[in-house]
Amino acid sequence: MDIVCLGEVLVDMFPAEVGRRLAEVSAFHPKPGGAPANVAVAAARLGAQSAFIGKVGDEAFGHHLADVLRREGVDVRGMRFDEYARTGLAFIAMPDENTQEFIFYRNPGADMLLRADELDRELLQGTRAFHFGSLSLIQEPSRSATLEAAAIARQSGALISFDVNYRPTLWRSPQEARERVMATAPQADLLKVNEVELALLTGSDDLDVGSRALLELGPAICVVTLGPDGSYFRVAEGGEHVPAFRVPTVDSTGCGDAFIAALLCRLVVGADWRQQLTVARMREILRYANAVGALTSMTQGVIPALPTAAQVDRFLSANRAGNG
Repeated sequence: MDIVCLGEVLVDMFPAEVGRRLAEVSAFHPKPGGAPANVAVAAARLGAQSAFIGKVGDEAFGHHLADVLRREGVDVRGMRFDEYARTGLAFIAMPDENTQEFIFYRNPGADMLLRADELDRELLQGTRAFHFGSLSLIQEPSRSATLEAAAIARQSGALISFDVNYRPTLWRSPQEARERVMATAPQADLLKVNEVELALLTGSDDLDVGSRALLELGPAICVVTLGPDGSYFRVAEGGEHVPAFRVPTVDSTGCGDAFIAALLCRLVVGADWRQQLTVARMREILRYANAVGALTSMTQGVIPALPTAAQVDRFLSANRAGNG
């Protein structure tokens, strides 16, 4: 297996229109989502072997989400079904095409109830990369399950990828979120943050200063996504900003998930990630990841928008001269 993702798979309730706050949206349309699940699907579309570990309700939404992942080529042997808890819902509004507001209905959601004893250990022991986000770290038992899964994968030599994916309304306080993330970061080889998360964790919005501080925690790679401004990386050899591709953005939801899937694919599919941590190679990888994120932004909804490897290749060929 190339990439195993663990965490939430949800029903994303997308707004009928852009330009309104949550309380003003006239209607919502259900679509499959959840950041780790999005990463698994994005990786599969890019040609990787991917799997998803998580828990959903033993009801219509839960089985539908499992079917969606299965149809997308994601291995779902690690999914579990809870007969008592419901599949989580996330209502989304977009005040503009690059900004999202979220409200989650999971009290608790089935994804929060995954236990360590329910993990598919064989799957974790056989993967090249293990990816997770911070939502599964918020409370027990999913917190212990996540950390146990990361430990199993690391012991087997996998790259450990951690996307902070901070959702303020799900934490009791920013301080709690910061403490939990900072305690987990040393276990990751790849740490992905956005500009808000960089400032939350390091107290600095300077890309150079903040990324250096995060690298000192233990990861080998720190990546900062910058939305329409591209992305930034830092490895031991150095760091650099990689410009975005200019495209007509419809919906930026899930672009970060598409980005990290592309990054992981380039690092681990058919390659040793430890041999690729040069500035020149990381610049190349992030340009590819930026392209995947850009293509995802051109269609509403995450999974329907995720590009295939062939689509990315055509896009990059058309933009060979530069970004734009």
